[in-house]
Amino acid sequence: MHELEVVGVRIELPSNQPLVLLKEANTQRHLPIWIGAPEASAIAMFQQGIIPPRPLTHDLMISTLQALHAPLVRVEIVSVLNAVFTAELVFADDVRVDARSSDAIALALRAQCPILCDERVLDEASVMVSDDSEVAEGEEDQVREFREFLNEVEPEDFDK
Repeated sequence: MHELEVVGVRIELPSNQPLVLLKEANTQRHLPIWIGAPEASAIAMFQQGIIPPRPLTHDLMISTLQALHAPLVRVEIVSVLNAVFTAELVFADDVRVDARSSDAIALALRAQCPILCDERVLDEASVMVSDDSEVAEGEEDQVREFREFLNEVEPEDFDK
């Protein structure tokens, strides 16, 4: 398992599909995961420090876990099939709960716990970007489109 950090939420153009971009710690390997608008909004709001007047679903889940003294230990992204990522919420004594990766990431941010990813998932779905912004052979168009997307996205893009 490799630790990932959340870079942020972006909108892929021209489809306007939100995605969360993760980066492997201490490398230039990035993992884009396409997600739904509600999860994108939940992740972006948390990263921007926006506190809603009433708890949103992910906030409620973390409050529930705290009240039950069952903290989230870590999140693991365990598989990808046809661009659908599967994650597991990991609790004490290695108790695991199946989760959508987007929900798992939103919960991990709020719980301030690590996000780990299986090597096979990274091998299949990650994009390598070197320190000097050179791109691995064969991935130039994908990274160019992604960079254009990163430069144009705004938080307001998540409003319905």
